[in-house]
Amino acid sequence: MAVLIAGITLSFRMNRLPLLSPDEGRNAEVAREMMESGTWLVPTYNQVPYLDKPAFYFRVVAASLGLFGNTEFAARLPSLLFGIAILGLAWGMTRREWGPRPAAWAVLVIATLPLFISQARIVIFDIALCLFVSSAIFSGYLAESGPVEWRRRWLLVGAAAAGLATLVKGPVGLLVPLAVLLTFHALERRWAAMRRLFHPLQALVFLALVLPWFLGVTAQHPDFPDYGLVQESFKRFTTTQFHRTAPFYFYAWVVPAMFFPWSLLLPGASWIALRRWKSLSTFTRLLITWCVVVVVFFSLSKSKLPGYVLSVTVPFGILMAQLIEQAIGRPLGRAARLLRVTNGFLAGMAVVLLLALIVVAPQTHLLAHPLQLPKVDLGELSPFLVPLLVMLVLVAAINGAALFFRRLSWSSLGLASVPTLLVIFGAGVFLSVFESHSSRPIAARLQVLSPDTELVFYRCYPNGLPFYLQRTGTLITAEGDELTSNYVLYTLKREPHWPSPIVPLAEAGHFMEQGQSKLYVIAKDHDRAWLQEQAQHWHGTVEELPHHFLGLLVERKRGT
Repeated sequence: MAVLIAGITLSFRMNRLPLLSPDEGRNAEVAREMMESGTWLVPTYNQVPYLDKPAFYFRVVAASLGLFGNTEFAARLPSLLFGIAILGLAWGMTRREWGPRPAAWAVLVIATLPLFISQARIVIFDIALCLFVSSAIFSGYLAESGPVEWRRRWLLVGAAAAGLATLVKGPVGLLVPLAVLLTFHALERRWAAMRRLFHPLQALVFLALVLPWFLGVTAQHPDFPDYGLVQESFKRFTTTQFHRTAPFYFYAWVVPAMFFPWSLLLPGASWIALRRWKSLSTFTRLLITWCVVVVVFFSLSKSKLPGYVLSVTVPFGILMAQLIEQAIGRPLGRAARLLRVTNGFLAGMAVVLLLALIVVAPQTHLLAHPLQLPKVDLGELSPFLVPLLVMLVLVAAINGAALFFRRLSWSSLGLASVPTLLVIFGAGVFLSVFESHSSRPIAARLQVLSPDTELVFYRCYPNGLPFYLQRTGTLITAEGDELTSNYVLYTLKREPHWPSPIVPLAEAGHFMEQGQSKLYVIAKDHDRAWLQEQAQHWHGTVEELPHHFLGLLVERKRGT
């Protein structure tokens, strides 16, 4: 059952969704350019060096594109495989400590955490980082809990995993597992274990993986050490210059929301754990320490995103599996009561939402004014409302049945049903949301462009459009921020001569006069006046494109 549910949550209709902008569109395009150029050390984005992240993840995606073609599925396949590997890792560790049934529960819980589902289904680094960080932490634990003769081997495996994590997303790949293990060993008063983490052999393995990449990139781009270590890592953690600022308590609402509905168990489970702290197993204490350290670590950071705490899904899922197993073993205990209360809450919430939808759905026009939305007919909403109604009925039925028949195994399936059914019945909603934040609709309109037509982006850059069209273009810009690349901004501020795919805004007129014979210029609606001037000058017609973009085809004889 756990495998079936994991298959649904991680892969159901994954290939139907377009690439989200900006992250998915950008990451997939970087990988596509890497595949086409065969340049593996320094990634490019629109033919401009892109060193915001190391090349490892892009290499994996590029390999997938080379094998399966330039599709959304091929771009997302590595994330799916990394997600499956994480589930396998959690299953193996839980089975080693507590047996096969809790291991299956761990897979079930992790695979139904919204944060894990979302990251395993898109082209993003964090799922690969989660795998290697988790491997490093588990290796550090196994080094001290297993046979002494295997200690050095596990420590070396952990160092290699930390090296791979660093190749995925930089120094955080080393700092997070190191912070977790050092804190855990300190709490356990294992001072010798803390010293062993810094053995020269581990450092040698780590550097053997990371240093060739770092030195190779630095040889080609001498500014990379300053950017990668100071700007992208240290200043991202300590300053607000990356515009991802959030208050210290940011994850106090991220965790309940992105771990729902399992997060409903968190207050009660935390109380149970605190009361029994000294009697908890060493493995349980590691998992709790892991959760707390990662959340605190990123809460201290000035730059915050939900995906930063993705690795917490692994220990959290295993801890919930332990809670489920305790509930099944003691049907009258606190854990069992906690599960039943949560089932009752979910069933009641589903019924309330169901009644609210039934009452409000025929009166959708009443929501137009307070929500400042245009009036819509019920017929337009029915494709989304009907699946939602069915989902709420099933959630109420499954959780209600678990509560009525007092079957604790059903209780766990009741919690898992919420995200699973949302993936199934919310497919239409997700498709609509993704389409509204993707360049695929624009690409569909531009498939008719001839191969010799040069794309020109005027003060905009629809992330993902080059991936779909399999061609790059020229960006006319004031600063280069349209590429959503901090490294591009960093270099353009320091370089007197910009790379050829980027044209300063002040030189836009000269470029238009001296460019190729065929140009297709794309701009946002707020630059309509400029594009209209170009249309009059070149006797063209401005076209309306999806998502408030505009297009203009310029055809002229070369040199005119």
